Amino acid sequence: MPLAKIHSAEEWRAHFGTNGKPAVVTIGNFDGVHLGHRKILGDTRELAARTQALAVVLTFYPHPARVLRPAQAPLLLMTLDQRLDAIEKMGLDAALVLPFDEALAKMSAEDFVRKVLKETLQASAVVIGNNFRFGRGQQGDGKFLALMGLDVHPSPPVEVAGVAVSSSAIRLAVGEGRMEDAARMLGRPYSLAGEIVAGTGQGRKLVVPTLNLSTQQALLPKLGVYATETTVAGETHHSATNVGTRPTFDGQRLSIESHLLDFSANLTSGEMEVRFLKRLRDEQKFPSAESLRLQVLDDITQARNYFLARDAKRA
Repeated sequence: MPLAKIHSAEEWRAHFGTNGKPAVVTIGNFDGVHLGHRKILGDTRELAARTQALAVVLTFYPHPARVLRPAQAPLLLMTLDQRLDAIEKMGLDAALVLPFDEALAKMSAEDFVRKVLKETLQASAVVIGNNFRFGRGQQGDGKFLALMGLDVHPSPPVEVAGVAVSSSAIRLAVGEGRMEDAARMLGRPYSLAGEIVAGTGQGRKLVVPTLNLSTQQALLPKLGVYATETTVAGETHHSATNVGTRPTFDGQRLSIESHLLDFSANLTSGEMEVRFLKRLRDEQKFPSAESLRLQVLDDITQARNYFLARDAKRA
């Protein structure tokens, strides 16, 4: 059954009524829907199934930091739609996306439990992660939920190589170009998705043909060249991708350009997704277009060698 994606308390009541099933709820931003999030979401789904309740995610848009600390707000790994699509794949029943504004930021923990969890969602239980806090000044926690009469189920943190998985740790890894570390915490390669857009044409004229990606995602990998996999027209291809500003041509605008190996179709539009697997080198300015061409050909060779070695390990 598809995830019910609901954006207000009024819409929730119109969809589910006020005397329906109780809900098992988990609360958070779930940026990246990483391994830790997937453990919490799985626990929520399983508890809801055992108790014949709705499995519900309560999340927020925009990210609370954009309201509370805009100067320190993180660049997000996913758009809201991508988050909800990933949550849907986890098999939950519904997501309530509350607009995070000053009124919600000022709501006390007691009012949040009473008005949102009990009156709107009819929550019977809450599944919480490590260091879970909520309400004005982060005054609420798991003990407070229990005092308010809710059944509280802590979900222990997930660790990878002795490090607790978190959205902030993944953002750091992506920002530093450590794509293998990001993939281990996400449980999949970090990807950017969006639409194919027209480029400047310099790649096709001077070096190799590329497809240019326009994405709404905020967090890009560190500028440079990567071995990637690119999906277009429903098929996935090995690729080499440059994230940068074309400094050899004195470019200013950031671009995401992928050369798809052994691919000759001339696509000018459509959906596109790039999965970042391994960083090959920094972006740099070359003394001539010919120097750049030779380096790009070497990048393509490195990407081919990466895939040959990876596939040999899998065989």
